This record gives sequence, C-alpha cells and structure tokens, in this order.
Amino acid sequence: MAVELKPLKPEDAIKALFARSQSLEQSFSWRDVYADEQARAGTVAKSAGYDILSDIFEGLLKALAEGRTSRDFASELTPLLQAKGWWGRKLVEDPATGLQRPVQLGSASRLAFIFNVNMRVSYAAGHWSSFERRKHDRPWLRYVCVLDDRTRPEHRLRHNLCLPVDHPYWDLWAPPCGWNCRCTLQSLSDRDVQRMRSQLKFDPPPNDFVTWTNKRTGEVRSIPRGIDPGWDYNPGKAGANLVAEKASEEKRADLLALLRQPG
Repeated sequence: MAVELKPLKPEDAIKALFARSQSLEQSFSWRDVYADEQARAGTVAKSAGYDILSDIFEGLLKALAEGRTSRDFASELTPLLQAKGWWGRKLVEDPATGLQRPVQLGSASRLAFIFNVNMRVSYAAGHWSSFERRKHDRPWLRYVCVLDDRTRPEHRLRHNLCLPVDHPYWDLWAPPCGWNCRCTLQSLSDRDVQRMRSQLKFDPPPNDFVTWTNKRTGEVRSIPRGIDPGWDYNPGKAGANLVAEKASEEKRADLLALLRQPG
C-alpha cells in the first residue's frame, strides 16, 4: 500500500514572518525603515495612509504556510487592495515633506516583488535558526551563488566561501545581500568540509566599502560594494533573534500569569 508523504511546513520561516507581522509599520519609502529595523517590523513602501499592511502580511503568512505561489498570493490579494484604493499610480502625500508625489501603489509586479522579498527574508531567518541549533554538528557555513549572467560579480567572488557559523563576516555578507539576490548559505559538517576542501575558500575577500547617504534620514553608512543599501546586515540572524525574543517574552508572560494565580 502506497503511503502519501506531505511536505513539512517551513516552521522556522513561518515563525519569523509571524514575528514581523506582529509589529507592522507604515512607510512611504523603503529608506524609512532601514536594514535590521525591517527584520523587526513588517512594512511595505508607500503603505502610509492606507490600511493594507495587515492584509498583505496575512496573505504572506497564508502563502508560506500553505506552500502557495506568488501568483496565488497576488490573485487573492488584488481585489482587496483595489477595494481599499491601494492600486495603480496615484498622487500620495509624503509624510516627510507634506507634498503630493506621483507614486506606484499596488500592481501585479509590485505584489510579486513583495512576495519575493518577504519569502527570501523569512527563509533566511528560518535557516539561521537551524544553523544555530545545529552548529555543534554542522559548524560551517558555505556561501552559494546561482552562477549565471545575472549574478553580481562581488557575489560570484564569494561563491564557496566557507567560514564558521559564528564568524563576524556573516554579519554583513549573509544572503539575501540585495534586491533579487538569489544567493544562499549552506551548513556543513567537518566531514563535509574535508570532502569539499579542494573547492572551498577559507579566506574572505576584503570588503571595498562605499559611502551611501540615506536621503530620507540623512544617515551616512559605509556599505561593502556588492551589497545593496538596506541589506548591509544579516537578515536571517536578525529574524531568528526576533523569534527567540518573542518566545522569551511569551515564556515570561506565561510565568507571570502562573505566579498571579491564587495559591
């Protein structure tokens, strides 16, 4: 008798996305909620003034939990966003200046972009949780590129870079390292490293830092060339830390509730 096996849900990724969905923050530009702040709060650029964030993140959670595609996500969400007026090009007030600006709100390509970014960040957080749990047996991480003509040269340079899980290099160079970055990290055991030693690199390339100014906030940052502004942090580690913090808060709340019960 054949046994049907159902794929397991990506529980760690779901926890990471759920944790971000608990702190939704409206923004006008992606520069308003920057880098690791985005790992702690769910946000969508040009959402200021529209009640659509909870709808988008509920749709993302459903898609992740049920293994749905970007097309499924968009088809279910589009009518709701259109009904709320968050669709097409419109004049929208920029909260920072009070001026009206023509901006692109919802569209099919915009929803595909939102889906892609949030799924990559959520999976990165789920993977990092796994890296931390298993680093006693699998203490190494390998940087892996998709080697085609779309790969950034700086990312290609780091393909097969192998460093310990706790190495500070991963604080900056941990995928996704930019918009539409398809790189990943793979955990390896000592035995894996010995088997693959001839193809691995153990000396990280030096960072060539460039200066970038956030036009929304005035903040000046030094960012390694090859990492897009807004991605100069470790998305997976930040998301995994948020999940751990939320779990700790829940445990403290449960303990306090227990202590307050009449004896």
